[in-house]
Amino acid sequence: MTRPVLVLNGPNLGRLGSREPDVYGSTSYAGLVERCTAFGAKLDFAVEVRETNDEGELIRWLHEAADGQVPVVLNPGAFTHYSYGLRDAAAQRTAPLVEVHISNPYAREAFRHESVIAPVATGTIAGFGLTSYLLALQALADLPTE
Repeated sequence: MTRPVLVLNGPNLGRLGSREPDVYGSTSYAGLVERCTAFGAKLDFAVEVRETNDEGELIRWLHEAADGQVPVVLNPGAFTHYSYGLRDAAAQRTAPLVEVHISNPYAREAFRHESVIAPVATGTIAGFGLTSYLLALQALADLPTE
């Protein structure tokens, strides 16, 4: 039975491929969507990938996931470091939530070293480029279902 998974992306991730390719790579956002949905299908997941620059919308999507007991792969982007509203929404999860980052935040500017999401996430995967998303999907597949 195919299980739903939401892959949620915060600000500026829709600009993949053109935004700082030396940090985020040259694959477009459409390429990310394709990779996540194809890999998810191999894991028997129905993956839906979304991106927003709106903090409120991202919070609403986390509420939707919690209400539906849907696992989440979350790249909060810059909201990682300061959005307590997003953190509180993530804390309401009713299924696993994996925080992902394309780059390694600890190898970057000091303000990126703090995640307010990590303490309420099931786990965090960072620094493996877009493969971070695939590793997160694999982790969700490997977790016991409740």
